[in-house]
Amino acid sequence: MAYRYATERADHSDLASGRVFRSAPGYPGFPVRLADELFQRAAAYAGDRPIALWDPCCGSGHLATAVGLLHRDRLSRVLATDADDAAAGLAARNLELLTAEGLAARERELRADADRFGKPSFLDRAAAARRLSGRLAAMGGDLPRAVRTGDAFAPEPPGPVDVVLTDVPYGDLSHWSGRLPEGDPVPALLRALAAVLPGGAVIAVAARTRKVALPEGTAALERMRAGNRAAVLVRAGDLRGGPGRT
Repeated sequence: MAYRYATERADHSDLASGRVFRSAPGYPGFPVRLADELFQRAAAYAGDRPIALWDPCCGSGHLATAVGLLHRDRLSRVLATDADDAAAGLAARNLELLTAEGLAARERELRADADRFGKPSFLDRAAAARRLSGRLAAMGGDLPRAVRTGDAFAPEPPGPVDVVLTDVPYGDLSHWSGRLPEGDPVPALLRALAAVLPGGAVIAVAARTRKVALPEGTAALERMRAGNRAAVLVRAGDLRGGPGRT
């Protein structure tokens, strides 16, 4: 089935890339409202147990960190990997915001910057870090997390994972690394991820395209569109071999 997403319009401005989260050129953020919707849809297939989340194309870690702060009460751990060492380093700094100390340190840093540069906007950002700290504490406190460098087309076993949630590179601001398969790389990516996941894991992939391609013969659990992005949800156990198709 295909859906247009319809999450209630909560204020997610504190989670915007570059506000409390750290950002850098070439590592774009992800729409927080769409991240919220995708995770909730994927988590619904995982049942009521605590969910281990993996983003295998994590970039700055914005998507994984935002979901962690939105849904700490549903999550058991967060893993973020990327083929680019610089991306993994930036992601590690952002995933530190899934801890009380990480958010407190970020608040102190932003207040110091407000004094140094005389910009009230840094005080607003520091206040956002404090609000996020309160949110994290109310939902269970520090979230176990790990960041490492890894090729999504030849991934190492990630350990227990219930939901994969990722936004694939789209060429103008972010790029694939390493040697890519011919044609659309997404079906090959899905098969590679499925090979190291339990069959019941749900993979949710977003891309800047009209429709995310699946391997031949694979049925989607759901499809979504939001602005210039499309997304697909699929079971890892349903991804087995075959060429890509749309």
